[in-house]
Amino acid sequence: MPTPLPQDLSTTQRRDAILEQLQRQGVVRVRDLAKHFAVSTVTVRADLAAMEEEGLLRREHGGAVRTLPGRTLLTSLSGMEERQGLNSTQKRAIAAAAARHVRPRDIILIDAGTTAVEMVPFLTEVDDITIVTNALNVAAAVGAHLRCRLILLGGTYSRTSSSTLGPQALHALSEFNISRLFLGTQAFDAASGLTDTTTEIAQMKRAMIDASREVYLLADSSKWEKAGFIKVAPLGKVHHVLSDSALPACAIRAIKEAGPRCEIV
Repeated sequence: MPTPLPQDLSTTQRRDAILEQLQRQGVVRVRDLAKHFAVSTVTVRADLAAMEEEGLLRREHGGAVRTLPGRTLLTSLSGMEERQGLNSTQKRAIAAAAARHVRPRDIILIDAGTTAVEMVPFLTEVDDITIVTNALNVAAAVGAHLRCRLILLGGTYSRTSSSTLGPQALHALSEFNISRLFLGTQAFDAASGLTDTTTEIAQMKRAMIDASREVYLLADSSKWEKAGFIKVAPLGKVHHVLSDSALPACAIRAIKEAGPRCEIV
């Protein structure tokens, strides 16, 4: 398959290419990126804003700089460490509660969210489970903590999400009958449901939801009423929402009215 031209890249591919430029040069400029990718400066600024939120760069006037000098794929996992540190106490508590829903012989699907990966150390007491994931950080954590069957979905690797995406990953996922999905999100609210930053990530999350009998959303309170660019699914597609005690009472009511059970930890 020929390499896509810069103007033909998807949003995820374009952001990966921006990250590669940052790794090489340390700085990127909005006008240069817009010209290189044949997109508007508005599109480039939206890319940089989304990448800054994920801890991948720091925006400055007219462009952006990398957040960590010498950042590499193996040492940074594309911003996962930075995001993992945000609200880490709440994330671990949510993850521990989520792990208690897993039963022996379950086939569970864990996505690339920073809260979902925190589940892995809490699964050591559950026998005979199979873990399916598209996330490299989840696969690494399973290898470090568990002796269970691990299935890593193939596909196109995204540096910005540290996960596999695209048609191959979607096809691989379609082969499985998943007992429980443990899903993260960039943002969620009553009106828009779950939202995220790119079409490719949203497509993967929708496919995960469709493949699973029970869907658990793991989202700390900071995600409530933030706005992601792409709609993933309405809250009614989720069966359980797990969040922390800072989630407002009005949010809990809205979640329950939409259909999911709401578990506060």
